[in-house]
Amino acid sequence: MGLSHEHEIHKRRMSRNLGVGVVLGAFVILVFALTVAKLNRGEPMQATDHSLRIDQLEASE
Repeated sequence: MGLSHEHEIHKRRMSRNLGVGVVLGAFVILVFALTVAKLNRGEPMQATDHSLRIDQLEASE
């Protein structure tokens, strides 16, 4: 006498949720891979604060 009958809408929701989960997982993996690639290049990371820095002044002169 359990509630084992699954309605059609539940099956469609489950497949849609799986699709969204796969897309979200792929996005997370993409961002992680880009981060690792950028860090492995070894270039110095600097924040953009819209002000002149010494290394920019030396390169332009």
